[in-house]
Amino acid sequence: MSTRAHEQDEERLARFLAHAGIASRRHAEELIATGHVQVNDTTVTTQGTCINPAHDRVTVDGKPVQATSRHVYLLLHKPVGYLSTVHDPQRRPTVLDLLPQELRQLRVYPVGRLDSDTSGLLLLTNDGDFALRLSHPRYSTEKHYEALVQGQPAATILAALRQGVVITEDDGHTYLTAPAQVRVLGPQAGLWRIALTIHEGRKRQIRRMLATVGHPAVQLKRVGIGSLTLDKLPVGKWRYLTNQEVKAFMV
Repeated sequence: MSTRAHEQDEERLARFLAHAGIASRRHAEELIATGHVQVNDTTVTTQGTCINPAHDRVTVDGKPVQATSRHVYLLLHKPVGYLSTVHDPQRRPTVLDLLPQELRQLRVYPVGRLDSDTSGLLLLTNDGDFALRLSHPRYSTEKHYEALVQGQPAATILAALRQGVVITEDDGHTYLTAPAQVRVLGPQAGLWRIALTIHEGRKRQIRRMLATVGHPAVQLKRVGIGSLTLDKLPVGKWRYLTNQEVKAFMV
């Protein structure tokens, strides 16, 4: 292995892990930095390290990693109560529990996440390049949501969301959100349903935005990513993306 990609058959370690379906590129970098990855029985923590997949032996926490030859792309209608993760130490249900064993064996993982109390469209794959394309901020992939909120949002509230609002994150830091697209869909059982579109993906961003403007979300559902929608896919079910749908995100 080396720290420079000077040979044609070398590949960055994080990219190799992502292509093998271990994790997204970003999470793979975190695994490397925290000492979970070994190359030829030596723990590697240096970002940018390159390997030769044909000759180097890569393990994660001692488990061998092999490159996945078959890439799969899935669209799942996530129910409330499931975690958007591959494994939960507390043994709570994860979205992988909704997939057949043959797909789990291909090491698919969620692209981004939906909170446990949020339902809707979630993509899963074992293709690191595809995951990066959808999750990296520079590609600005639009994510579409519907929320059921307390109280009828006034025009000034909608204007604030369209301009960006300041939210507080878990670490106490504040963040000004990018402008959102928002419109009121109408009343429902004493609450109000609104549609929002954002291109960011910060933790619990939509819920924090709505709480900040005084209209906390009682229910939240992601109804689309880019041109993809749930269509008539039942809750808890999944389907393969078509080749055309995959290519639309890779151009």
